[in-house]
Amino acid sequence: MAAATEAARARVSAPPPTPPPPTRRSWERVRRIGLPYLLLLPAVLFELLVHVVPMLVGIFMSFKQLTEFFIRNCSAAPSAGLGNYRFALDVNSAVGRNLLHSFWITCGFTVLTVGLSWLIGTGAALLMQDPFRGRRLLRTYFLIPYALPAYTAAITWEFMFQRDTGLVNTLLVHDLHLFKQPPFWLLGGNSFWALVITAVWRTWPFAFLVVTAGLQNIPGDLYEAAAIDGAGVWLRIRSITLPQLRPVNQVLVLVLFLWTFNDFNTPYVLFGNVPPPQANLLSLQIYDTSFQSWNFGSGSAMSVLLLVFLLLVTAAYLLVTNRRGNADA
Repeated sequence: MAAATEAARARVSAPPPTPPPPTRRSWERVRRIGLPYLLLLPAVLFELLVHVVPMLVGIFMSFKQLTEFFIRNCSAAPSAGLGNYRFALDVNSAVGRNLLHSFWITCGFTVLTVGLSWLIGTGAALLMQDPFRGRRLLRTYFLIPYALPAYTAAITWEFMFQRDTGLVNTLLVHDLHLFKQPPFWLLGGNSFWALVITAVWRTWPFAFLVVTAGLQNIPGDLYEAAAIDGAGVWLRIRSITLPQLRPVNQVLVLVLFLWTFNDFNTPYVLFGNVPPPQANLLSLQIYDTSFQSWNFGSGSAMSVLLLVFLLLVTAAYLLVTNRRGNADA
């Protein structure tokens, strides 16, 4: 009893433990809070170097009369104010008419490419939804066009579209006898369809991949209940699959639109520096103004106008889809 009393007195009389110094506590707090931002710092720096800084430089160049005479010293180029923008938007001039023509060609190309890519990708994803023998191998084959580099795919289609030795004309003229004479696919009006076919072939596997991932999140109980109620395949797709895929399709269509509207590699590899008027996309027109005509100020103004247009379309698209989603909810 006496020993227990002495131990209790010793604990009471013992000094309290010394707290850690304030600097140490502050350092632990800073490390805990700042570590996530420190890990994000390399990505932020690369984003600034790759996207933000070139975009700001392009905006700066759009207000300058920057030609090949001032390429070594951009700051010495005289100011153009809004002259480059007025020059690009003047439909009475040759440059303005060409830009407007390229804009409408790009709009048609984008609508067809995005629509066909989404339709083919969604159809392929629905066909691959139920398990069957060889499904994994077939899925792998479907993703090959998306896995190939853009230049490799475009060069392959360029050879296939050759008039005399291409595979397309060999199939259409000699095998199927659909044409008496082999048509030109890289010249004239057919060049637009050659561009659309190549872009769709490269793009639809991405739609297939995204829709396949979205289908995995749809509960199978919904399909079983609909089948018990007597719903057919098309009714199940319309009433279950498409509504459940709406968030996925919202992002998918937006990404496909941005990729396709800005596509430069496909038309440039297919047609080179001088594309046919029927396939002269906006990206090629900007390239021609900047690097063929050496008018970097006007080319930068066209790029800024393209950026503004894409931002407005994206904002309107998100606003409409979000309102529709809230109304359905």
